[in-house]
Amino acid sequence: MHTSLSAFDLARLQFAFTVSFHIVFPALSIGLASFIAVLEACWLKSRQPFYKDLCLFWSKVFAVAFGMGVVSGVVMSYEFGTNWSGFSSFAGPITGPLLMYEVMTAFFLEAGFLGIMLFGWNRVSPRAHFGATLMVAVGTLISTFWILASNSWMQTPQGFKVVDGHVVPVDWFKIIFNPSFPYRLAHMAIAAFIVAALVVAASGAWHLLKGRRDPAIKKMFSMALGLLLVLAPVQAFVGDAHGLNTREYQPAKIAAIEGIWDTEQGGTALNLFGIPDMQAETTRYAVSIPHLGSLILTHSWDGEIKGLKSFPADERPNSTLLFWSFRVMVGLGILMILLGVTGWVLRRRGTLYESRGFQRFVLAMGPTGFITLLAGWVTTEAGRQPWVVYGVMRTAQAVSPLTAQQVGVSLMAFVAVYFLVFGTGIYYLLKLLRKGPALPDIKPDSPHGPREPRVAHPALAASQTARRPMSAADQLIDA
Repeated sequence: MHTSLSAFDLARLQFAFTVSFHIVFPALSIGLASFIAVLEACWLKSRQPFYKDLCLFWSKVFAVAFGMGVVSGVVMSYEFGTNWSGFSSFAGPITGPLLMYEVMTAFFLEAGFLGIMLFGWNRVSPRAHFGATLMVAVGTLISTFWILASNSWMQTPQGFKVVDGHVVPVDWFKIIFNPSFPYRLAHMAIAAFIVAALVVAASGAWHLLKGRRDPAIKKMFSMALGLLLVLAPVQAFVGDAHGLNTREYQPAKIAAIEGIWDTEQGGTALNLFGIPDMQAETTRYAVSIPHLGSLILTHSWDGEIKGLKSFPADERPNSTLLFWSFRVMVGLGILMILLGVTGWVLRRRGTLYESRGFQRFVLAMGPTGFITLLAGWVTTEAGRQPWVVYGVMRTAQAVSPLTAQQVGVSLMAFVAVYFLVFGTGIYYLLKLLRKGPALPDIKPDSPHGPREPRVAHPALAASQTARRPMSAADQLIDA
């Protein structure tokens, strides 16, 4: 295999590829699990049939996203051993237990109640089923807790010492609740809810544009926009707090994000636009606003921000990449706030379900939650470089002793398999979303009520008891 990339470069590229595929599915399932729990609570309280229809429909979408998230997550665990054995050997005494806690708490909780949530409608009482749904939703959030604890420790490591070339935990409270953890946990959890809200809103917009005006479509459209109205501005405040924390513990990342090379005295300008040049150590074509950088990043008029030249050249993140990934995230976040506010205005005017221009805007914004999520993670992870454990272990020290050919072959295999498997899964999700909740005049399989004498899927022909989570999605892929 002829390539100019080293095994180290290819290993980084492979992990970036697999984690980018992975993160979109847990983000969607985290948000949908809580949304389904809210829908089921509304159904228990009101007994309005459209809440039940929405529960059944979004449970199918959740099942597919959850299944693909689990599969893609397992692959990354193996990569720690195959491509990043140096990191596993060095930091395993901390990252290993944290990931084990996630399995022992979140994964077992989800696995224990997922079957009841998806297939127990006619087998347990309504309240027992709601309890199972709540446990799955709580399990997804617990999983977020442990994964973010592990990743945040790598960003702002605390509570350890290095003995004989290995990390030794000293204070687990400091390890888990490290300085960046609260901000990053809140930022990620809110991002997951926003991702799900945008998908739900876009699905509602699609069906409104197609002429559906039944209560289920209106309700999910309204609920999603209401959530965006609240969470999009909250996310901006959480992001601001996260930025202040990053400036304190990872100042080089902030300098790279803003394309700041020289430390300015008496106030730092904000570069709205520019092209950072790592070789020339300057930001070309910069469009700046004086003092605005200080106001945003220090909350003072003349706050000082260290420039990238204040750090050794081999400890600087790639400013060109971070500058634009951060602005993609922020720019789309502003559009999300605009989306929520516009929806609120139209709701007040009584035209929320009739404004086709707005519905097209919502539909176009559907994928932006995933784009923003990926841009945020690129900013976070690329901004940590060249460290895998910030200030403690360099990424180059973490890679396994492999050849470029070995990593390159596995990378090509991953690309082929991922696009085939997960491409098919994403296509199927889109088919589900296009079909939408059951129409009012079509009676779906009714929880705790009569069932039509039909088999929803050939896999269930012998028995109505499903044996795997993705059996909950009964839409034929070629329908």
